[in-house]
Amino acid sequence: MLQPGDMIGILGGGQLGRMIALAAANLGLKTRILCPDRESPAFDVCAEHICAAYDDEAALARFADGIAVATYEFENVPLATAEFLAGRVRLAPGARALAITQDRLAEKTFVRDLGIETAPFAAVDDLPGLEAAVAAIGLPAVLKTRRFGYDGKGQVTLHPGDDLAAAWQALGRAPAILEGFVPFEREVSVVAARRSDDAFAAYELTQNVHRNHILHVSSVPAQVTPGTRARSHDIACKLSRALDYVGVLAVELFVVSHGADERLLVNELAPRVHNSGHWTQNGAVTSQFEQHVRAIAGWPLGETARLGRVEMTNLIGDDLQEWQHLLAEPNAHLHLYGKHDAREGRKMGHVNRLWPDADALDGRKTDGC
Repeated sequence: MLQPGDMIGILGGGQLGRMIALAAANLGLKTRILCPDRESPAFDVCAEHICAAYDDEAALARFADGIAVATYEFENVPLATAEFLAGRVRLAPGARALAITQDRLAEKTFVRDLGIETAPFAAVDDLPGLEAAVAAIGLPAVLKTRRFGYDGKGQVTLHPGDDLAAAWQALGRAPAILEGFVPFEREVSVVAARRSDDAFAAYELTQNVHRNHILHVSSVPAQVTPGTRARSHDIACKLSRALDYVGVLAVELFVVSHGADERLLVNELAPRVHNSGHWTQNGAVTSQFEQHVRAIAGWPLGETARLGRVEMTNLIGDDLQEWQHLLAEPNAHLHLYGKHDAREGRKMGHVNRLWPDADALDGRKTDGC
């Protein structure tokens, strides 16, 4: 268990690392961040930083020296980096969670083997493999690279009549996975935390809307049945236990309706704090960032109940220019990431809007998973 004044090491210096560092500081903990980008926004708020490549073992050794635990803000940290650190300091979440979630095929197989429903999928290693997968799954479907895809990158939607060879070429002929199209009613996610002793806490299910493959708005409560909310927590609990997970985990899901019944299909796992959990900063008793720090520090998990009806809106690119209007807006809470270049498609901040809700106490915290 960490003590106040101890130091946490964070791999990655983006906005998620920044917000973890801010949460740690509020709990009397220091942070050291390693990232190769000299303009990393997290560098502005940490106690120490190292600007170096993730495969620089000398820098990693310096990074590990004196920290009580290491964590990461994004899932594309090289697995070799995670394993190198795990040999020198406690790593949370562990390298196994990283290895599984870095590979879409490994992730989907892991989820399916736990008896949790996903979209139909098949491995694609070459053009004949793509043709066979299409014959088995049908179209429409989505062809995705197995690794390094986010915010819609590394994927192509296939429709009947499309040129499969061209799609395979567009993905760079990289190892891929074909996922069957899911006629979902809505996209949702559940953010949860687990401690090493199996203590578990989940936030209320969040409803998400995307624009151009980037999360636009997250809102709670989600427009689902109470049974669907409960099942989402059960899914997160089962996954976190099977991964022996420590920290905050996000599970992205599809809601598929069959009359009055709703099914949940897992779309993707994120072994980290998550964009769809940003609403917790102002809308829950404990933010996801503080919860992650608590979990990896071995401290009691915080209460997850929401404080009202909440809507989080991402500020993308030039949306940043609205900051003065947002500051003047009642019920709005502005969070800017300190990035200097407002490029198209780049996340520059977010705003949380909070309204009273008599039924808000709907989070769930348990003593075990």
